[in-house]
Amino acid sequence: MERTYIGTLKDHIGQEVILKGWVDIRRDHGKLIFIDMRDMSGKVQMVALPSHAEAHAAASALRTEWVIEVKGKVNPRPEKMVKNDEQNGMLEVEVLEITILNEAQTTPIDVRSDGRDIGEDARLTYRYLDLRRPRLQANIRKRHEVELFARNFLSKEGFIEIETPLLTKSTPEGSRDYLVPSRLEQGRFYALPQSPQQYKQLLMVAGFEKYFQFARCMRDEDTRGDRQPEFTQLDMELSFVKREEVMELNERLLIELVQTLYPNKKIQEIPFPRLTYQEAMEKYGNDKPDIRKDKNDPDLLAFCWVIDFPFFEKTDTGKWTFTHNPFSAPKVEHIDWLMKKENIGDILTTQYDVALNGFEIGGGSIRNHVPEALTRVLEIMGHSPEAIQSNFGHMLEAFAYGAPPHGGIAWGLDRFMAILQNEPNIREVIAFAKTGEGKELMTKSPSEATPEQLVELGISIVRRK
Repeated sequence: MERTYIGTLKDHIGQEVILKGWVDIRRDHGKLIFIDMRDMSGKVQMVALPSHAEAHAAASALRTEWVIEVKGKVNPRPEKMVKNDEQNGMLEVEVLEITILNEAQTTPIDVRSDGRDIGEDARLTYRYLDLRRPRLQANIRKRHEVELFARNFLSKEGFIEIETPLLTKSTPEGSRDYLVPSRLEQGRFYALPQSPQQYKQLLMVAGFEKYFQFARCMRDEDTRGDRQPEFTQLDMELSFVKREEVMELNERLLIELVQTLYPNKKIQEIPFPRLTYQEAMEKYGNDKPDIRKDKNDPDLLAFCWVIDFPFFEKTDTGKWTFTHNPFSAPKVEHIDWLMKKENIGDILTTQYDVALNGFEIGGGSIRNHVPEALTRVLEIMGHSPEAIQSNFGHMLEAFAYGAPPHGGIAWGLDRFMAILQNEPNIREVIAFAKTGEGKELMTKSPSEATPEQLVELGISIVRRK
């Protein structure tokens, strides 16, 4: 007899089935022993009767979180015992045989509650147990549905999914890189990608035209509240497009995704409102405004686009830096200013951000695909010709071989999922999350390397005083 999943039991009333899963709870009423059992598809109440002596004896020994196999008969519940608000509330399983597949020690944290009253350090230390709780199971499974929906949507639009490298070159274009030492070339380092930015643009040079991936991104930032040192982007890039086309595609994807997977949620305004950066700052005081008309409604989604960002801003030392991305293109009417290095503070970029309920969930731009224009951006930022060639020479050379006009966007998938699932932080929608300080308490990482590993890499550790 093949295994039956608990979520399909309504189709097996009157039949014998084999179930496999965990003991959620056991209630011993003497003659009757009730067992709530769960698997990945749901939960069901089972009853062990004295008339099945061996099964009854086995049931009396069961404890919470033991892993078991049960042969049983699916019976309709007595009418007065039906619970229409519960999964399988109209049936119960009469236990015929029990096989114990694995016993379990008493768990250090309760996995049946929603977990909000348990300290986060304990939850992250025992994350494999924490993930058993229904709330987190729902979050991770819904995340899969969102990713699958986006994959299917983009595939139908002619995109292909391409993986880009995790070992790459460190370039000065954003946050601090995580460095990976090379054993074979001691003294040299790879960097883990802060984003697939350069690779996705090079894929446009390669002629793929429509690319996407769910990309893992790593940034070695200082502790910054609700951040993770590694996170996931829905990353995409398109050739021969203008800003409006990228925005239209993504707006359509967001609308269809919400309406299909979250029918209980309401999008406040379709099409999404658009604000210039200046309008957002003047009206809301930030560039990711919360424009909800009712901030007490957890199922209200207020999307908006923010456009016309300044290309450059001054650093604390008085130098120019980019506001979003050095690879962005200026607005067409400001190209001459860029090339002549004039009116630098007034140059607007083709950047577009999508905000949701006060959070930026995505950002992108039309890119600089002309090598001279990208060179000018880097010069304005103070890079020497030698530094430009060393750090970005591969991009400039690629653009010289017939790069098409292109643009793209990246969604912050973790933040988007947290909003959709009404969760207070992104750690609740990431399977194996780290603390705000970047520690993974479950495996106790980061951890020290052995002396042998350091010697092999040609590295010595200098302790800060």
